[in-house]
Amino acid sequence: MPWKIATFNVNGIRSRLQVVLSWLDQNRPDILCLQEIKCQDAEFPFDALREAGYEASVCGQKSFHGVAILSVRKPEAVKRGFGDGGVDVEARLIAAKIDGIWIVNTYVPMGTSPDHPAFRVKLEFFARLKKYFNREFTPSDPLIWLGDINVAPDEIDVFSPKRMEGKIGFHPLEKTALADVVSWGFVDLFRKHHPDVRQFTFWDYRLPQSFERDLGWRLDHIRATRPVAQASIDCRVDADLRGRPTPSDHSPVWATIYLANSKQ
Repeated sequence: MPWKIATFNVNGIRSRLQVVLSWLDQNRPDILCLQEIKCQDAEFPFDALREAGYEASVCGQKSFHGVAILSVRKPEAVKRGFGDGGVDVEARLIAAKIDGIWIVNTYVPMGTSPDHPAFRVKLEFFARLKKYFNREFTPSDPLIWLGDINVAPDEIDVFSPKRMEGKIGFHPLEKTALADVVSWGFVDLFRKHHPDVRQFTFWDYRLPQSFERDLGWRLDHIRATRPVAQASIDCRVDADLRGRPTPSDHSPVWATIYLANSKQ
């Protein structure tokens, strides 16, 4: 049977728990990866999600950041952080092996602005991420990398390339850093199925009527190694969720994959 995986920057799991539960009930993905859960592990709503049929693997942090993987089936293994001996000051990476496939869920730093020290932290995150993939996997492994990547790769991925050029989320150095990680062996599943579609995943709260005017960015991605990408059937954005009550500023992205040799 097809295997459905999704990513969603929830912008606070406790304040948007009902949004997530409703979306899970309507869509029933096998896996939902969350970013920016904004809570410590002990505060995560495990019970409510277990009642909905999902196991939760969490890497949380007080008030900020945090990532989680919800899955219908219990993961075979879970890893939190880069595991490279460095200090993970912020909770931004969690990986789980489910049905024989590794899923790496990341919340890449925004970077604040190109002239801020946080921008260098963002570029270093990408460099560290490529080393992580080199150390832990090979491009021939069935692997999915997804999450809020906080970079729009191409002109079609922002509402105004001229207005955004050189700004955070569309800066040349960010796009180069992302492309370097992608060159390790990842395929953009949305672009595989929709090469010419202008579709955003993020609409900034700070821009008046950004969603209604479609002033957005494609910052949330599902990328996979070729063994998984070749088995992907579709990949879409559930933009409708951004227009509902109490929305996150992001919308879910989901992909459907059929792997004949998966352990499902």
